[in-house]
Amino acid sequence: MAELTRLIEEDSPLAIPGIVFQELLSGVRTTDEFRRLEGLLEGFPLLEATRADHRAAAQISNSSRRKGIAAATVDCLIAAQCIGVAGQLFTLDRDFEALAPHCDLKLHRLETRPESSL
Repeated sequence: MAELTRLIEEDSPLAIPGIVFQELLSGVRTTDEFRRLEGLLEGFPLLEATRADHRAAAQISNSSRRKGIAAATVDCLIAAQCIGVAGQLFTLDRDFEALAPHCDLKLHRLETRPESSL
């Protein structure tokens, strides 16, 4: 959370792939949680998948599979969209660490700052 807050405060360009928006909203339990989360996500632009994104995702999937990496279809689409906008993927999902070396996906690395003394 701290890293995401930092990126927002620094006015870094951020966007959410549409499928990630859907995944986030699908993980809530109540209508109130759904509305609250949807409101929090309102300020982030959505990356809508194009035909080119789906084509690139298929290529990432095929290439990864040939190298022995089993990548979920949705992960390949997320990777393709990030690559397509020359962005970095902010994620804690380790599946992308396996995928990144086999395509042009750039992962956002959490900054490591020394702990301040109290």
